[in-house]
Amino acid sequence: MNFRPTILAFPFLLVACASGDSYSPLDNYSEVRATTILDAPSVTGVAPENQAAVNRGEYLVELLGCGVCHTDGALIGEPDMRRALAGSSIGVAYTSPFENKNPGIVFATNLTPDRDTGIGRWTDDEIKDAIRAGLGRHGPNRILVMPWQAYARISDDDAWAIVAYLRSLEPVENTVPVNVPVGRKTDATYVHFGVYRSKGLPGF
Repeated sequence: MNFRPTILAFPFLLVACASGDSYSPLDNYSEVRATTILDAPSVTGVAPENQAAVNRGEYLVELLGCGVCHTDGALIGEPDMRRALAGSSIGVAYTSPFENKNPGIVFATNLTPDRDTGIGRWTDDEIKDAIRAGLGRHGPNRILVMPWQAYARISDDDAWAIVAYLRSLEPVENTVPVNVPVGRKTDATYVHFGVYRSKGLPGF
């Protein structure tokens, strides 16, 4: 049987701007150890009739790893729990380093109910749609790098439990950087992650 290797896996990579005329996708990259397990912040003062849903939502947010992207520093293994789930100043590149010297970068949003920098002005349906369909609040485009495909079949009860939990968090005022379009230079710190398909190797 012929076997053709097709997947090249990339760990999280911390990126600085490459310099010079020649470009290698591995210039100025260093491997980092991202936080893979992060406690979801506990909440207090929940009305008794909502406690079961909030507890379920806390469990799901922790299980689904929401804090890894949405907590500042977690993407490089240095989570700032004072800003748990309040968005990240470290971005995630969503284009291949083999094709784009200056990649597109997305910064995970503030999930706390702060009205100005978080989800405080979002409706419950908008939060649910972001979780299960990757839909942002402003327009039909999917949220880049949000793993909504993995959450698309979350039940209504579980989706509402996550909403109830996020609504119960203490609001944290934290504005994340503006997303960077493909091709634009930036001084932002960001990581690459994901898998890229190779074109195969001769003889395999």
